[in-house]
Amino acid sequence: MYLLHPKCRVRKEKFGLLFYDLRGPKLLFVETGDLLDPGFFQVGGASKDVFADKSHAERIRVERLLKSLVVKGFVREQSLC
Repeated sequence: MYLLHPKCRVRKEKFGLLFYDLRGPKLLFVETGDLLDPGFFQVGGASKDVFADKSHAERIRVERLLKSLVVKGFVREQSLC
């Protein structure tokens, strides 16, 4: 499950998603198109929910994006247990 860090925000833009970190002047522009909705991160999205209607290539792209967001501190990954 992926949750937005409490000190971060995300919003939809024409190109995809804009992440910003309230802890400092840190912005991240992500060209996702319509692959991910900002609401996914607000409710604690599970990757299986996102992948339901995606092609294999899109799944790989989303997986990489989610892992990158975790590494950069915008998103937290939590186990379902």
